[in-house]
Amino acid sequence: MRSLPCGNCWTEDSTIVAAHRNQGKGMGLKVSDALVAPLCHRCHMELDQGKLLSRDERREMWDRAFIRGIQQLIETGQLRLK
Repeated sequence: MRSLPCGNCWTEDSTIVAAHRNQGKGMGLKVSDALVAPLCHRCHMELDQGKLLSRDERREMWDRAFIRGIQQLIETGQLRLK
C-alpha cells in the first residue's frame, strides 16, 4: 500500500498506510486485512476521527479509496488476477 498514492486525495508521500474499513468491527470483531485502502495520514485521520464528514461520507470516501487502490495494484502489476 505504501507505494500507492492516497486513494482519496491522490497525495504521494511517506504517510500512506493501509486503512481498514470501519464497518463491521467492534466487540472483539476485527475487519479482514483484505479490506484496506491506501490513505495518507490526513485522510486516515479524517476517516477515523474527523468531524468534517458524515458517517455516510466517510464510508463513501473509504469505498472510493479501496476501489482506486485495487485499480492501482492491478495496473502496476502488484496484484494479479487468476
